[in-house]
Amino acid sequence: MIHVQIAKKNQECIKVTVKGHAGYAEEGQDIICAAVSILMVNTVNSIEMFTEDDFTCDDGDGFMEITVDEEASPGTKLLMRSLCLGLEGIQQSYGDTFIEIMTKEV
Repeated sequence: MIHVQIAKKNQECIKVTVKGHAGYAEEGQDIICAAVSILMVNTVNSIEMFTEDDFTCDDGDGFMEITVDEEASPGTKLLMRSLCLGLEGIQQSYGDTFIEIMTKEV
C-alpha cells in the first residue's frame, strides 16, 4: 500500500510524503505506483521550471517527500494543490486498498 501524508498550513499543502508500493500489479506493471511517481516527479520538475521558489525533495526506494515554504509563490501553491488533487483522484479511483491519504494541519 502507498501511504501519503499531506501537511497543510492555513489550508495550503506545504509537504507531501509518499511511502510504499501499491501492490496493484507486478513491478513494472503497477499503474498506481507509476501514477503516483509521475505526479510527484512532475511537481518537482514544475516547481523548478516555472517558479523561483526554494523547496526540498528527498527520495529513496519507495519514498519521496516534497516540502515547500509556507510563504511560497502562488504558482508553487497551485502546483502543490494540483499534486494533492491528483493523489486524491487516484485514491477515489482505486480505493483505500492501494493508497491511503492522511492529511493534517500543522
